[in-house]
Amino acid sequence: MNGSFKLKPFRSELFNTARMMVERLRASGHKAFLVGGCVRDTVMGSPPKEYDITTSASPEEIMRIFSNTVPIGASFGVILILEGEYKFEVATFRQDESYSDGRHPDRVIYTSSERDDVTRRDFTINGMLYDPITEEVIDYVSGIEDIKNGIIRTIGNPYERFNEDKLRMIRAIRFGARFNYEIEEETLHAIRKLAYRISDVSTERVREEIVKIITQKNPGFGLELLRQTGLLSHILPEVDKMYGVPQPPEFHPEGDVFTHSCLILDKVFEITEGDPSLELSVGALLHDVGKPVTITFEDRIRFNAHDIIGAEMAEKICKRLRFSNKDIERIEALVSEHLRFKDVFNMKESTLKRFLGMPYFEDHLTLHLADCLASHGSTEAYDFVKKKLEEFKEEEIKPKPILTGYDLIEMGYTPGPIFSEILESLEEAQLEGNVKDKEEAKKFVLERFPI
Repeated sequence: MNGSFKLKPFRSELFNTARMMVERLRASGHKAFLVGGCVRDTVMGSPPKEYDITTSASPEEIMRIFSNTVPIGASFGVILILEGEYKFEVATFRQDESYSDGRHPDRVIYTSSERDDVTRRDFTINGMLYDPITEEVIDYVSGIEDIKNGIIRTIGNPYERFNEDKLRMIRAIRFGARFNYEIEEETLHAIRKLAYRISDVSTERVREEIVKIITQKNPGFGLELLRQTGLLSHILPEVDKMYGVPQPPEFHPEGDVFTHSCLILDKVFEITEGDPSLELSVGALLHDVGKPVTITFEDRIRFNAHDIIGAEMAEKICKRLRFSNKDIERIEALVSEHLRFKDVFNMKESTLKRFLGMPYFEDHLTLHLADCLASHGSTEAYDFVKKKLEEFKEEEIKPKPILTGYDLIEMGYTPGPIFSEILESLEEAQLEGNVKDKEEAKKFVLERFPI
């Protein structure tokens, strides 16, 4: 369905600012339209979170018209404009030649035709224009029809679009999962044929797309699409190997390890009301990554030490994907600690309090609940922990140290490794409720560790 039709915008200060910018470009003698995701979202009935603008004005002309600009991609015709608290990417109409590096065009040819400009974009649903003055959607690429039919389709030849930028293959998966759309047959065939070329893309760009897939709507479907297209075996082979790995049906009636991993991602998204943290979603994705290499068939299917081995694997995967050290530490902890919930009923009070006092414990608790709901469905340990969190006060779980190293020196102890042993032992007594004040603490230390 090509052509144009009227559509009321979502009125907001952000939209009004974007409209004003289009008006200024036109007042200077240039064509200008809103383009891309903001048009797609408006057509789908969702308020856009950002607006991009496409124009016949050259980068130099854009920078003359607007005072506060940043040439983020001037050689490709892209200028960032800062207007008040908002940021807008403004791109010059262009046609691209070959893409030797698989991301950037070797040469950009500016054009006066908005139609030429949209035909070099990625997917039909992202190729529509919007005139904020006349309130018309202008569709040269049948984007409306594909939205109506729930289809992800490249604009033009899919092999050409994917060879221009290999990351578009993962982006097709992301949009397909997010909107629960089918990937059109030729587009899907091209992804399968070119999946091995995803290794041409920088690690950072691939990581960003993976994170978007597993933290957006329908993450399990996104992971399954990555597997079906062959992309997963190239970007996360360790996760791909979870497919077909059986699990004991009495604990995992849902099926194999991969199926469970898809389900847990969906449950995390649901529990967090659509706003999971990066670390939580990656932790959920990798929590059972150690199962394929630890599977044994004894009295039943077992995965001995898969939490420990999985944590080591998760660390390597996250380093390969160049996550920050802080993110890696949190993700590794989620994987290494995820089995401890089964022991909460038998933990000493001090051990339980230490467990509940772990950094970012809320993520551990959410992962455990999702793990249960994606498998056997029993939430006994979760309910027990929630009750204990209500019983214990914050100061009981993370009490301030009663004695410090300086106190031990004043008591006559010589600084050394013994200090750590003394303070750990004292903390345990404190968590158990056996030591409540400084005098009791000093007495405890002198009895346990005589000078």
